[in-house]
Amino acid sequence: MGNFQRINYKELNSRQQENYNFQKVAGRLADYGFNCLRLTDDWQGADFIACHIDGETFLKIQLKGRLVIDKKYIGKNIFIAFFHDENCYVYPHDEFLDALTDLGKLGVCGSSGLWEAKGIRSWPQPPSWAIQLLFEYKI
Repeated sequence: MGNFQRINYKELNSRQQENYNFQKVAGRLADYGFNCLRLTDDWQGADFIACHIDGETFLKIQLKGRLVIDKKYIGKNIFIAFFHDENCYVYPHDEFLDALTDLGKLGVCGSSGLWEAKGIRSWPQPPSWAIQLLFEYKI
């Protein structure tokens, strides 16, 4: 098995992309002392649990393909993980939502009605202000 060939992420189906992203996030979290356990189905909104070596810290993490906030995660102590430009971000959903609310950023861009109508807001390409907010959550 000497000839490994890199895959093209964009050629993977959605399930394969989710598996790929889990492995990538888990690898990065390992550098911070976390062991990641994949769940067979969403449990309390989480795709996986990250358990820290301190034996006390457990993160419920939802994998996403982009920066997102969603009312269904409010109050569930969920972290959102996503990649952008080779960077991985793992941010606490409710804390980030509070920061967006304080800055008045929920109504920015053409899809501003989605938050009010459906309780979801996402950015396929995070704006520069969002990257600044996310800086402390980059792993």
